[in-house]
Amino acid sequence: MHLPSLLRGALVAGGASVAAGSGNFGVRSFSAVAAASPSFCRSASVVRSHSPYTRPSFCSASQFIPAAAAWFASSRAAVSVTQPRTYRPSGSSYFGAGLQKLRSPSLSVSNKSSVISSLRLGRQSFLQAASLTPLAQETSRNLSTMGKENPFENLLTTLPNPDGGSFGKYYSLPKLNDPRIDKLPYSIRILLEAAIRNCDEFQVRKADVEKILDWENTAPQQVEIPFKPDFTGVPAIVDLAAMRDAIKRLGGDPNKINPLVPVDLVIDHSVQVDVARSPNALESNMQHEFHRNKERFAFLKWGATAFHNMLVVPPGSGIVHQVNLEYLARVVFNSNGILYPDSLVGTDSHTTMIDGLGVAGWGVGGIEAEAALLGQPMSMVLPQVVGFELTGKLRTGVTATDLVLTVTQMLRKHGVVGKFVEFYGKGMQELSLADRATIANMSPEYGATMGFFPVDHVSLDYLRMTGRDEEKVKLVESYLRANKLFIDYDEPQSDNVYSSFLRLDLDSVEPCVSGPKRPHDRVPLREMKDDWHSCLNNKVGFKGFGIPKEHQDTVAKFDFYGEPAELRHGDVVIAAITSCTNTSNPTVMLGAGLVAKKATELGLKVKPWVKTSLAPGSGVVTKYLQKSGLTKYLDQQGFNLVGYGCTTCIGNSGELHESVGSTITENDVVAAAVLSGNRNFEGRVHPLTRANYLASPPLVVAYAFAGTVDIDFEKEPIGISETGKEVFLRDIWPTSEEIAIIAGTSVLPEMFKSTYETITKGNKMWNELSAPAGALYSWDPESTYVHEPPFFKTMTRKPPGVHGVKDAHVLLNFGDSITTDHISPAGNINKDSPAAKYLMERGVDRRDFNSYGSRRGNDEVMARGTFANIRIVNKFLKGEVGPKTIHIPSGEKLYIYDAAKRYQEEGKDLIILAGAEYGSGSSRDWAAKGPYLQGVKAVIAKSFERIHRSNLVGMGIIPLCFKPGQDADSLGLTGYEKFSINLPSDIKEINPGQDISVTTDSGKQFTCTLRFDTQVEITYFEHGGILHYVLRQLLEL
Repeated sequence: MHLPSLLRGALVAGGASVAAGSGNFGVRSFSAVAAASPSFCRSASVVRSHSPYTRPSFCSASQFIPAAAAWFASSRAAVSVTQPRTYRPSGSSYFGAGLQKLRSPSLSVSNKSSVISSLRLGRQSFLQAASLTPLAQETSRNLSTMGKENPFENLLTTLPNPDGGSFGKYYSLPKLNDPRIDKLPYSIRILLEAAIRNCDEFQVRKADVEKILDWENTAPQQVEIPFKPDFTGVPAIVDLAAMRDAIKRLGGDPNKINPLVPVDLVIDHSVQVDVARSPNALESNMQHEFHRNKERFAFLKWGATAFHNMLVVPPGSGIVHQVNLEYLARVVFNSNGILYPDSLVGTDSHTTMIDGLGVAGWGVGGIEAEAALLGQPMSMVLPQVVGFELTGKLRTGVTATDLVLTVTQMLRKHGVVGKFVEFYGKGMQELSLADRATIANMSPEYGATMGFFPVDHVSLDYLRMTGRDEEKVKLVESYLRANKLFIDYDEPQSDNVYSSFLRLDLDSVEPCVSGPKRPHDRVPLREMKDDWHSCLNNKVGFKGFGIPKEHQDTVAKFDFYGEPAELRHGDVVIAAITSCTNTSNPTVMLGAGLVAKKATELGLKVKPWVKTSLAPGSGVVTKYLQKSGLTKYLDQQGFNLVGYGCTTCIGNSGELHESVGSTITENDVVAAAVLSGNRNFEGRVHPLTRANYLASPPLVVAYAFAGTVDIDFEKEPIGISETGKEVFLRDIWPTSEEIAIIAGTSVLPEMFKSTYETITKGNKMWNELSAPAGALYSWDPESTYVHEPPFFKTMTRKPPGVHGVKDAHVLLNFGDSITTDHISPAGNINKDSPAAKYLMERGVDRRDFNSYGSRRGNDEVMARGTFANIRIVNKFLKGEVGPKTIHIPSGEKLYIYDAAKRYQEEGKDLIILAGAEYGSGSSRDWAAKGPYLQGVKAVIAKSFERIHRSNLVGMGIIPLCFKPGQDADSLGLTGYEKFSINLPSDIKEINPGQDISVTTDSGKQFTCTLRFDTQVEITYFEHGGILHYVLRQLLEL
């Protein structure tokens, strides 16, 4: 499964403290994010102008890493999961001892977190302590190049505490006396504050601060901002272990491969719904999880001891984004008396959930994250900001899920990829914090870097409700008000400047679902029946299944435990309350319980072959459902607790009953899944559910009772009561007032406190799990879970240099919206796939295949699983759906992996042609690693989703965009041509975004835009990828 991580500590450009992420360890406090481009561009340019054996001034990893470990830790507090609000005094004695302690293998990770949290010192203090370790000695040499003291020291202002004394000091934006601040979006003000706070005339200059102040004019100019990302559990540790082997082979010290800061891996993507509709489902599924993943979990436990600063938070703790929202997020940090805004950057794309609390955070590429652990910064451009005004109030019965699906559709249509979205307006007062978090969570689905909600009174109330200390809440309000980062809707509002605007009257939002294949294909509930029949009729596509008219009324009969049963097109076979998107929202969770209660009391029953499940992202949900008395009704209808993790939303829905599965397959039934998740791409939820609809938890329960999506809830009954009366959706749908009353008495601060007091203690199965020891991992060549990857096996000290592509064949010819789930599926391993063949050849029984996500530590499985989605559409196959392609030289139709392998044996380069939104969906690093292993050298697309493009760059794959208005079809490209990409041979002649000529053997020539977006990305390409670059820099230490 996808094993998320949480990284806390001091990191890059001012030392960000870090927090949890689901699939993400996040850099907290925009230390790095705020450093505007020029200083970073200069560093990148220096890197390119030196040989790989020369250390340029404070920009190579050999210099950056120790400085990040010390200097950047100096101005932030690291926050431990176990000690979330503990800070210690500053001083060189703490720092010197800290460096030694962090190198001590006997120190527990939680203690290392507290050691890091005590590190705060000035340059002089650091130099005094620098002789304590070789690492510090190296750092002291590099620090001689540091710039001056902060030129904005005059902005430091004491924040008084109304109860006496002061909260601390902060860099005051009002003291700049610059009228432009009042017009800046709040999200940009956060970047501005961090740039001012970290300004040293070296990493961040006054000129950089000016560019952020002048955001209205500079944002369109592609100003760069460096920052540090995080990573995805098992693949990252596998790569780090392989890098240790590589650095030893090349004559270096393996111990140089270590995270700079404490890393917590939160295992929330590994549990599957093997057992459902059972009181013991939770325990049984956890047992299955440990049985399947024992080897992988043992590897993670090895990593926790082999690498410094690494802690694994065991399975069953919750979904990390929900944990972050309910517990870890601080909103404002007080680090040794210096106050500054909390922030987060993480590789799981739904890191954005925290934006709902006013903590600026977003997802980044996973491959860069691994480099970030080792000190390598990443860059992005200063974003444009779309202002989204909310007015009015949601009507009773309309849910936050209905709202977010509406917002997603609007923003996807508007076009917000690579941009911030900032919500504002009078309607904000009508949204709970959980509602806002639901909207922020789905930022990846509408394409934005983040969907930001500035802090207001609703945010403060949420902090109190989740058990945060009242003194902390006072600090948050006082600081943010003083620094123009708090919005008070009871006061007159200034007109902020935005790059563009959208407006939504909340009263216009109506109940809806999204599907059947994409999150932004919203369908109003009143139109669902008609839309469903249109989908049956339409040709195969995002809104079509191509079912002939004569087959649309097919009834497939079967026996279910001896009872007669039947399936029709549109019948629901999976109904899952799942995903942090919705399970973090008490309103919709209690609403689901009330629907179950009312229906049960009327005598309705969910059909027994519908696979129902409840998988919340936090133990708090269980407590308030029990307190409200609603758990028993959910249990009676099969919505038993199955685990605390992502389950169905990530594709871990488990097997359908054999009789159901065979009936679907043998009769070509278009079966449906309804889930409260955030993604419904083809093949993601379950291989046998071609129709997948996102819906609110109450609607999930309602559709489970109805048993079909082919229903008009206004006109058709959802079931028949015990008295024979027709029961409609309106008869069991709770009002907003009903839900609010129950929430007021059932959702209590003590629940949050008691849940998170024990989050890192683990469970018996985890604590009894044995793990190997040693600095180098002993790879088992027979293992099908953990395998030494080939990325560094042939690496040399000298970088390979830049290269073009010559006479490449097209491996795949795609249309629009190819997702990372198409490229690197996380779910079931099909029994006929190349990956299944590989596993069976090694004695793995089919029932033990597990999922692709669980086997991400084995490159042999993942290379075979690349493009293995059974619903993938490749133009070469002329309408046939599935993971095959044409081997062009022979004309044979082969599995994609087999075709790629044959091309490699023939010595042929490969490229991919694609349409718009290539790589949308999860920030999945194997969606870049897999194509790399298959020999793909470049992808030419109409457009890329932000994170996937950066992952391609990180693996040395060239991303190119067709010119606006052009694509493969308009250029008359069939995909059967041979393509040559003519890159300059001299790296100095390659620039971000330049035009590149592409020619074919048929005589066609066209121009593409090179999507290396920054100078540093060109440097990574020269080295064959970001990790190769970092490894070579480490060799120079």
